[in-house]
This record gives sequence, structure tokens and C-alpha cells, in this order.
Amino acid sequence: MSKGFSGVDFENKIAHRGNRFIVRSALFLSIIAVILVFGIVLTVVSSNHLMNIEPSKVSNVPSNILPSYSTCSFESFDEQTTLSGWFFKCEDPITTIIVVHNSGSNRLPFGVNMIDMVELWLENDYNVFMFDLRNSGDSEGDITGYGYLEWQDVLGAIAQVKMISVTTDVVLYGIGSGTTACVMAYDQLPPPGLTEAELNNYSDDIISLGFDQSYIKGMIFDSPAKNSDDYISPVVRQNEFLGVITANLVPYAIRVSTGVSDSVNLAAEISRLPVPICIIYGGHDTFIGAEKISQIVDERNRLNSSITVYQMIPGAGYLESFNVGHDMYIDTVMRYLQSYFIKGQ
Repeated sequence: MSKGFSGVDFENKIAHRGNRFIVRSALFLSIIAVILVFGIVLTVVSSNHLMNIEPSKVSNVPSNILPSYSTCSFESFDEQTTLSGWFFKCEDPITTIIVVHNSGSNRLPFGVNMIDMVELWLENDYNVFMFDLRNSGDSEGDITGYGYLEWQDVLGAIAQVKMISVTTDVVLYGIGSGTTACVMAYDQLPPPGLTEAELNNYSDDIISLGFDQSYIKGMIFDSPAKNSDDYISPVVRQNEFLGVITANLVPYAIRVSTGVSDSVNLAAEISRLPVPICIIYGGHDTFIGAEKISQIVDERNRLNSSITVYQMIPGAGYLESFNVGHDMYIDTVMRYLQSYFIKGQ
């Protein structure tokens, strides 16, 4: 009589296989859980590190180098952060240029070399307002938001300029992540000509500013990114532990921390802005990507070529255009200003 498996043996074998499957599944899920927790912790640590960078102090500039200016102290739109800046005014100004620097920089984003351009602006009848964003220079604030908080500082700066300058409009000059701050500030304002019912969709704080999008007559962008998160992801990859893994997670964590749900499609926004735009970028920019910025330029030209000036600076990397192509940079900005912002216009 041949030997075979009894019903009990068969059931035991099935049970044993079932137990092994459960153990393996539990082990696999445990490993996944540990990886997820590790990723979350790494993301939080990296985002905290990037948001709590040391403020970049304004270098001591000899008084004989700076044109005459007045020191300003004013509140950000959030009314919780006091900001500091300089106001340079000329005799009969056409408009006021507000400089919005990159994260980790200050009111002199290109150092004392920038004074040459400021003097040229003043000589050509443009007021200039330079200030430190939160957690920069001499301004208050403990964290940096890479534009996701700083748009409030831009609105505060515009309100301050409206109060102290005789000009009736401003030109925003966003550098690096200052681009995000400028575009987000513009988006927070109501377009001109809205009915009272339409204005009810905006907060009382925005309405009380006393100006709308038409107060911003133009924008200059140095190294605009296609997406607002693109100013954060490369920093994570380059500087943070296992940044290649968390590069796309840290921007989200920073947005959550600042109360912003979605990133900004800067390429689409810049392409459609109904005001004169100037775009300058480095031909060797590997941080944002020169080819990506050129795509923004192409789309902007397709939609608004008549109110667009642009210049690629050969040999310049990210935010190096001013120093590498100093004369070309200043000439481009002046060509833009003198094309769209002239007396009697």
C-alpha cells in the first residue's frame, strides 16, 4: 500500500505556507514603513534647514559710494514682520524700481558693484527702492520661504513706495526666487476695473492696500524658473543629505510650512503677464537650466513679443549674469526701461 499525505498533513503544510506568507508580508510592510518614516524625517529636517538659513548681512558700503538715500523701516503685508530698506529718489521720477533679491541674499544682491546701475537709474529719472526680505539683511523674520512667504514683503514694499514716492506706479525687479515673490504678489492683487461684487472675492486686507495690479507697470526677471519649486529642488540635490531622493519632497514641505498649497507655474504666468517684461539669464545656467529659461522666453515672445526684452549672457551661470556681462546686463535693463517707461508716456 502506497504512502500518501493525510488530510491533516495537507492542512499543516498549507498553514505553514500561510504563516510564511504572513511573516514575509509583515517584514516587507515593516521595511516599507521604515523607509517612509525615514523619508519623512529626512524631508522635514532638510526643509527646516533650508528655511532657517543664516541672514545675509548687508556689506558695509562707504557713504561716499552710495547716492543720497533715506533709510526705511516698514511692515510686511502680514503686519508681523518689520523690514528694512533704502529709498533713492531723483528730482522728477518716471517710476520707482523695487529690487526683490534672491533667497539667502540681501538688498544689494550683486554687492557694491550694483551701485553703478542704481546711479544710472537715478540719472535717467527712475527712483529706486532696495530692501531686505524677511530673514535677510537687517530685516526681521526667522525663516526663509523662497518666495512663498516673501510675496507679502513685496506687497509691503509696494505699499511703502506708494506712501513715500511721488511716482504713480512701480517696476518690480525679481532676482532668482525673487521672481516667485513678485509673481505671487501680483496674483494676490485684483485686476483693474472690477465691480464691487467682484472685489468681494478679495480680502479686506488686500483691498485696504489701495492699489491693484495696474500699479505694477512692468517686471524685470533675472533667471526666472519654469516652476516656483525649481528654486528649491536644486539646493536640496546639491546640499542636503540624500538630496537626490528628497529633492521633490522638500519643496512641498516648505509650501506646507508657509501655508501655500500649490507651486506656481511661473513659465505660464510670465508668458501671459500683460505688462512689459525684461528677462536676463546666463547661458551656462545649470541651476535653473538655461534651456528651460529660453523656453520661457520663446513662449513670452510668442504671446507678447511687443512688450518683451530679453538677453542671454554668454558664459554666465545662475545669477552670474550681472558680474560676467556687466555692461551687457545694464544696457539690457536700460533698453527695457527707456523703451516702455519714458516721460510723458
